[in-house]
Amino acid sequence: MTGLLNAYQPAHERPTLLARVTSNAAIGLFAVVAGVAAIISGMSLGLGGEDKRMVVLPLVAAAGVALAALALTRFAAFTLLLLGARASLDLFKLSGASAGNTATNSAAVRGMDPSSLLGVLFLVASCLWLIAQYSSGRRLRGSALRTALIAFVAAGAVSVIGAHPPQAAMLEVLRILSVAMMFVVLQQLITGRDMLMKTLYAAYASLVFPLGYTVFGLLAGSPASEVKGSFVRLTGPFAQSNTFARYLAFMIVFGVALYPTVSRRLRMMLLPLLGLSTVFLLLTLTRSAILSAVVGIVAVALVQGRKRLLVGFAVGALLAAALVPGLGTRFATLSAGEQVVGGPETGNSLEWRLNYWTEVLPLANSNPVTGIGLNMTQYQTNAAKQPHNDFIRAYVETGLLGLGAYLAVHFCLIRNAILAIQRSARGSLEHGVAAGALGCALVFLLASLAANMMSNVVSLWYLVAFSAAASYVAQRGQPDAFGLEGQRDVRPEPAPVEATRG
Repeated sequence: MTGLLNAYQPAHERPTLLARVTSNAAIGLFAVVAGVAAIISGMSLGLGGEDKRMVVLPLVAAAGVALAALALTRFAAFTLLLLGARASLDLFKLSGASAGNTATNSAAVRGMDPSSLLGVLFLVASCLWLIAQYSSGRRLRGSALRTALIAFVAAGAVSVIGAHPPQAAMLEVLRILSVAMMFVVLQQLITGRDMLMKTLYAAYASLVFPLGYTVFGLLAGSPASEVKGSFVRLTGPFAQSNTFARYLAFMIVFGVALYPTVSRRLRMMLLPLLGLSTVFLLLTLTRSAILSAVVGIVAVALVQGRKRLLVGFAVGALLAAALVPGLGTRFATLSAGEQVVGGPETGNSLEWRLNYWTEVLPLANSNPVTGIGLNMTQYQTNAAKQPHNDFIRAYVETGLLGLGAYLAVHFCLIRNAILAIQRSARGSLEHGVAAGALGCALVFLLASLAANMMSNVVSLWYLVAFSAAASYVAQRGQPDAFGLEGQRDVRPEPAPVEATRG
């Protein structure tokens, strides 16, 4: 295990004697906590307790101690481990769906979710690590995208002043802050191709459990799913099919861009992941995610000049519409009602959105500059739902300040990817990273027009991870690009060309 962690440790982050002593003490503490947690969790499960928290939280506490020890001694490994595990954590979620269920999703309930607790741990560890880096004389690498993300978090924090209840708004600020922090941290860590590859490995390792869990459910005849109207939609390890779909959309688009630029061995590993992800994305029947993924893939094909991909994609789309159960009907019957079991009839999805937006927009009139507070829309409407349009949500909940920052985030995501494309050679891994980041930025932009993407942490962590990789590609050719004192991106100068004699 020590060798594996050292493999993920940058050279400037080797453990000191104090860190090794701390690590040994942490291992002993973890052994005690893990034993106690296993006893409590096992007793709760064996006694058939109805409180899921008594089963899950002791295990989360043990995992938290282990991760805290890892963060103190191997911060890069800690970050990559969280990136690889984040897509699996919602299986242990204690609260319900995030929107339209304010009674069971108060700040107290959602704050006890394992993903929320580990997110707080990540924030604390990241702040301490960044302070340590700055104190040691290393200049922190910046970018316009980092500034835009932090500005949006700041606008959300200001909006808390007008929020009722403020606890729910504060929790939403922390969730969005964790997304911004993941970008900031990865931007500091990715200073070479080695760390770039490790980040991509961690991101795609996150696919293994969600795909395996879904395959196992299908083989067992009872896949995790939800019923909406007459449609059965896969949810994977997530609470909602929409969340599963958005996560898969990012992974598919970026994976399609990477595929022609990696070795044959990696292609053999990537192909089944992309194949299963595509099938499961279609089976979620989430129109916004499917359509945005289509646009992302087309953008990748155009940037990389892959005409065969466009032809194959068109053929695959026709086959999917004909063979995937319910997919054609889902897109053809936009006027059909969608009724969640035990819930109200929502009617035409597009018509409902248009009507709801006209109800939501006037909420900002009370405070158009700073908004009514993050996550407050669902507390102030009869439908108790988020707006299903993140630009409207940014304006209503964070005001003109937040809307401007949110627009800047989208602009910087696309600009960052375009710069990376311009500064990388076609056919290289770096060009694949850049094209994938552009495709994912377009997925995010289009999905934000008709879905609640803004605080969908599990999906956005991977979006910003891919964007951080593209930021490395865009900045690697600049002097002192990585902001490390005394270290520059040194590249050998080309050999002088002898003049030919006339």
